Amino acid sequence: MTKGSTSSSWTVRLPMLLLTAALLVGITAVPSKEPAQAAGSGIRYAKVNVQAAGRSFAVQTVRIPKGTATAVGLADRQVGHTSSLSSIASAYGAKAAIDGAFFEAYGGPPDPYGTLISGGRLLHIGRYGTTIGFTANGTAMMDTLRMEVTGQVTPQSGRSSGWYAVWFNRTPASTSSTSIVYTPDRGKTTGFQGGIAVTVRNGTVTAKGSNTNLSIPTDGYVIVFTGTMKSSADRFVKGATVSMNKTYTDINGKPIDWFNVVTAVGAGPRLVKDGSIALNAAAEGFQDPKILTASGARSGIAIMADGSVMIATVPGATMKQWAAVMQKLGAKQAMNLDGGASSGMYVNGKVVTSPGRTLSNTLVFGGNRS
Repeated sequence: MTKGSTSSSWTVRLPMLLLTAALLVGITAVPSKEPAQAAGSGIRYAKVNVQAAGRSFAVQTVRIPKGTATAVGLADRQVGHTSSLSSIASAYGAKAAIDGAFFEAYGGPPDPYGTLISGGRLLHIGRYGTTIGFTANGTAMMDTLRMEVTGQVTPQSGRSSGWYAVWFNRTPASTSSTSIVYTPDRGKTTGFQGGIAVTVRNGTVTAKGSNTNLSIPTDGYVIVFTGTMKSSADRFVKGATVSMNKTYTDINGKPIDWFNVVTAVGAGPRLVKDGSIALNAAAEGFQDPKILTASGARSGIAIMADGSVMIATVPGATMKQWAAVMQKLGAKQAMNLDGGASSGMYVNGKVVTSPGRTLSNTLVFGGNRS
């Protein structure tokens, strides 16, 4: 029994339609002592055995109706912190939650690696893998999202100049040359010292100077330029107006319409596309053997044919096996999320897959949007 499970003896039953389909494709419902559907939530948990890739897998699943409110659940509601899965879920009043983007969990600042969007706000930029996004009406989409953030800075007298952000809300390496935007989702300050910082409030440059763990305004953001990019700060003079634009393309540079996405989590690789296994981790930028060949605990998310969402965890599978499992579960689209010690899932007040570490970010369903 996993941490947080109940001691009652009820049985979680799959809906009749799902059960019928399960029997046809080698999925068997297993009695469970974990929480079933909460009254009125429409969110349903089930533990199933899936026959795929020549063996049986015990999979924890949660089905979430289309239109359920979504958000990125952040530890302490800030980018770059960590906390337990249950505390993050509770803070957002979530009915269900699963670990989200990969993050630095081995000694450095616990910053995420993937793209994160919540409440329509860009929290972090990722440059690899696959991303799942949700519009305000709950429509889910999945693609190899690649974002670029650019803008113009226009002094009160003179010509406009362009600028761009390499990252959002991330601690740079001490020797890096980069440009990073820090928003209130980072917290009250940038979190480090170094570089040249430009403070923008309500679209206007209000200050420029050395970054001494600078305060982030609630009505704006701070851009920090480091290394050889410090000279880019020269064009930002006090009183200049600043614009910021976001563009969305896929891995091949083709424009994609993600302008209405209000929640997004980037991880990957893609597992299933249009009902067929579509796994090519190396092409998405993954190099770690833990993703390419090794077996480990996995978390994932799928878009089903009816537009609902399924989140799932499995205690041990290679990525090829995980893709086969997701396909057998009926996924129309599916992708991998952070896994290993980060693999964790929460539903209706209980942790049903207990992660082995504190988490940086999660995808939460129901409760309070952020």
